[in-house]
Amino acid sequence: MSDAQALRPRINERQLRVDLAAACRLASRLDWQEAVANHFSVATSADGRYFLMNPLWRHFSRIRASDFLLLDAQSDTAHNAQPLDPTAWAIHGTMHAQLRRARCILHVHPPYATAWSCLADPRIRPIDQTSARFFNRVAVDTDYGGIADNAAEGLRLTRALGEHSVLMMGNHGVLVVGDSVAETFDALYHLERACRTLLLAHSTGQPLRILTDELAEKTALAWDDGGAQATAHFAQQKAILDAEDGSYAE
Repeated sequence: MSDAQALRPRINERQLRVDLAAACRLASRLDWQEAVANHFSVATSADGRYFLMNPLWRHFSRIRASDFLLLDAQSDTAHNAQPLDPTAWAIHGTMHAQLRRARCILHVHPPYATAWSCLADPRIRPIDQTSARFFNRVAVDTDYGGIADNAAEGLRLTRALGEHSVLMMGNHGVLVVGDSVAETFDALYHLERACRTLLLAHSTGQPLRILTDELAEKTALAWDDGGAQATAHFAQQKAILDAEDGSYAE
């Protein structure tokens, strides 16, 4: 066994492939992706060095478990040797190399969250229990500098995320990291719902009734159940896919 193989312990890679493919299919159904320009990834090794990511220019609606590329975040040539989007490698490759806690990374341009990211102040204000989930739990990047196609920009975004799990990418979209595909998908799902509610509320032209900091924090803490609801939510979403088109698992 080579040194590289010895350093590459797998964490049920088959299941990770299936879950990530399901997340891609669901993102397409929910109109979160931008053409073929968005990327999902998940670590397969305990140290986060090795990870799966969708290949260059493959539509999420057609992704299958077998399509994902197995990549090495510490490689200097992976982006040249594999059919990868440079922006995918710059963001995901850098984050997997720098943030061990970022097991799963989902980056998309969903309509409501992307619109919200274009505001001068894209903070998620707590006006209902879904938006309150993100109270003081979202990093905001307002230093968009163009297409993220280089390691320096990937490192800047990693630093912008900091200790948070959600990054509002100003004038760009959103990025969410988490311990599992299920938990990360669930957070992204509710983030898009929160942005939808905020935009609809703002569209009335009436003043917002923003929750107090104390109530917002209390509500945010109530969301933390160790990932049980997120796991159940994702399982139900996969069950829908299985009933309608289970080809994602191939």
